[in-house]
Amino acid sequence: MTTPALLPLSGRRIPTLSPGASSFPHHRATLRLSEKFILLLILSAFITLCFGAFFFLPDNSKHKRFDFGLEDVLIPHIESEKEARHSSRQVIHGVGGHDEHRHREEEESLRDKIRADHERALQEAKEKLRKSKEELKAEIQTEKTKVAEDLKKKDGPKPLPPVPMPKLVGVNNGDPGDPDTKEKRDKIREMMKHAWDSYRQYGWGHNELKPIAKKGHSTNIFGNSQMGATIVDALDTLYIMGLHDEFKDGQEWIEQNLDFSVNAEVSVFEVNIRFIGGLLAAYYLSGQEVFKVKAVQLAEKLLPAFNTPTGIPWAMVNLKSGVGRNWGWASAGSSILAEFGTLHMEFVHLTYLTGNPAYYQKVMHIRKLLAKMDRPNGLYPNYLNPRTGRWGQHHTSVGGLGDSFYEYLLKAWLMSDKTDSEARKTYDDAIEAIERHLIRKSNGGLTFIGEWKNGHLERKMGHLTCFAGGMFALGADGSPDDKAGHYLQLGAEIAHTCHESYDRTVLKLGPEAFKFDSGLEAVAVRQNEKYYILRPEVIETKIAVEIPMEIAIDKYCRVSGGFSGVKDVYSSNPTYDDVQQSFFLAETLKYLYLLFSSDELLPLENWVFNTEAHPLPVLHLGNITLPGSETQR
Repeated sequence: MTTPALLPLSGRRIPTLSPGASSFPHHRATLRLSEKFILLLILSAFITLCFGAFFFLPDNSKHKRFDFGLEDVLIPHIESEKEARHSSRQVIHGVGGHDEHRHREEEESLRDKIRADHERALQEAKEKLRKSKEELKAEIQTEKTKVAEDLKKKDGPKPLPPVPMPKLVGVNNGDPGDPDTKEKRDKIREMMKHAWDSYRQYGWGHNELKPIAKKGHSTNIFGNSQMGATIVDALDTLYIMGLHDEFKDGQEWIEQNLDFSVNAEVSVFEVNIRFIGGLLAAYYLSGQEVFKVKAVQLAEKLLPAFNTPTGIPWAMVNLKSGVGRNWGWASAGSSILAEFGTLHMEFVHLTYLTGNPAYYQKVMHIRKLLAKMDRPNGLYPNYLNPRTGRWGQHHTSVGGLGDSFYEYLLKAWLMSDKTDSEARKTYDDAIEAIERHLIRKSNGGLTFIGEWKNGHLERKMGHLTCFAGGMFALGADGSPDDKAGHYLQLGAEIAHTCHESYDRTVLKLGPEAFKFDSGLEAVAVRQNEKYYILRPEVIETKIAVEIPMEIAIDKYCRVSGGFSGVKDVYSSNPTYDDVQQSFFLAETLKYLYLLFSSDELLPLENWVFNTEAHPLPVLHLGNITLPGSETQR
C-alpha cells in the first residue's frame, strides 16, 4: 500500500471491563409440542363423534325439531304458541308435506356429511399417530412458517422509494500482487473462516460466542435478546473476503429469524453501529434489498429514544415499548457524548434511502444543540443530561466515552464529499482544543493523549484512544492554516506510542490502558487494565509502523472453538476471557485483511467506514437535497 497506509477508523466508545454476561435459555413447556398436537387431534375427533351422535338419536315429538333454517339458528324458539299450533295443523292436513319431506332429506344429507367428516378425522388421527416425532415437528413447523408468511404478506412494510445507488467502487478483489503479502492476506482470510465456522457451529443465532465453553454468549448491550449480532456484524467482512457461501448463510438467517419486535432493552449506540451500520453496508455491497428493509425496521424502533426534553437520545431503549433510559453509572443519568454523537453517518444514509427526513433532522438537532453550548476550555465533556441540557461532570476523553464523537465529525465531512463544512469546522475546533489541553510528551519522548478530569490531566491513555492516530492522519487533508503535515506527523507519533504499548508486553498484544508516570511509560499498572479483548484500534491507526498482530492473535488468542481475549498480556501463560467479540469479525480481521490488500479495495475516496468498520459510500450531497435539510448543499 502507499504511504501513509491509512485505514478507516472505528473507535469503540465504552471500555469493556469484564466480559462474562451470559444468556439464559427459555424454559420448556411441560408437554412437548408434538404431544400437544396429538392430544388436540384426539380431542377434536371425540368432539366430532359426540356432535355426530346427536343427529343419530331418534326424533322425539316432545322436543322441538332442530331446523337448520337461518331464523332457527339465529333466533331459536321465536314462534308463538299460536304459530306452533297453526304449523301443526298444516302438517296434519297435508299442507307442507312436501316441506317435511325436504327437511328429512336435508337432515339425512347432513348426517351423511357429518359421518364422512367423522371418518376422515379418525383416519387423519390414525395417520398422525403412525408418524414419528420428527415428522410431526416438521409438519407443525411448516404450518407455522406458512402462517407467518401469510401475516408478513398482509402486514408487511411499505416498499421503500427507489433512489439512485451511490457510485460503488472496489467492492471486491484487491489482490496485493506481492506473493508474501498475499500469503499474509490469505492467512487473515483463514482466521476469519475459523472464527465464523466456530460461531456457526457453537453459537449460531446468539449475539456472540464463548469459544472455550463452545456456546452462545451475550451482554447487556443487547438486552435479553438473541439477535445474531455476530452474523450482522460479520456480513460485509465475509463479502469483501469472497466468502460468499458463508455470506448466504448469514443472509438466510437474517431473512428468516432477525426480528426487532422483541421485548428487549438495547443500547441505541451499539445497535446503531453494529446492526444498522452492518445491514446498510451489506445492502450497498451486495444489493440485496432485505438488508435495507431490516435496517429501516430497526431504525424505526430506535426513534422513540429521542423523545426527551432536549432531543438528546437515551442510551437504552426497549424495542417493543419504546421506553428509554440512561445508564445508572453515567454521571447522574446523563447521556454519553460518544453514544449520541455517533449516529450521523447511519442516519444520513437512512434518510437518503427512505426519503424520511426524521433521521437527518434528529442528528442535525444534536449538532445544533451542541454548537450553542459553552464548552470548558473548548473541550466537550463526556456527559450531557438529556432532561436539562447541561453538561455532567467535566471529564473529557478521546478514548472511551468520547472517541467516536470526534471521528464522526470528520467522517460527516468526508461522507458528504467534503461539502459539510459545518462538520469540518466543528472537528477542527475540537482537535485544536484537544491538542492544547490533552496531548503531551512523556519523559521518554512518547506522544500521548491524556484525559481531562475536573481541571486535571490524567496521564493515562486507553487502547481505544489509539484510533486517534489514524483520525489525525485521515483529517490532515483539509486542515486549516496548512497544517496537513503537522497532523500527519502527530498521527504517526500517536501510532508509535501505541506500537510501544504492544511491544512492551510479553505477548506483543496491547493492554486496555497504559500510563505515563512514576517512571513507567506505555505500560499497564492495574491488573484490570492488562487484558486484550481482540480490539482493532492499533491496526486501524497503522501509518508507518509494522506490528505483526496477526501472528500474535493467531498464536495466543486462537482456540479450537474460535478466538478469545486474554486477561494478562504481560503473562507468558495467560488465561482466556472466553469471549469472541462480534467486533473481532467486523473490525479487527477486516482491517488486517485491508492492510494486506491493494488500495483498489474499498478506496477511501469512495467509501467511509463507520465506527464498527462498516463501509458506507460517499454521498455526493452537492447534487442531492436530503429530505429535511434546509437548503441544497
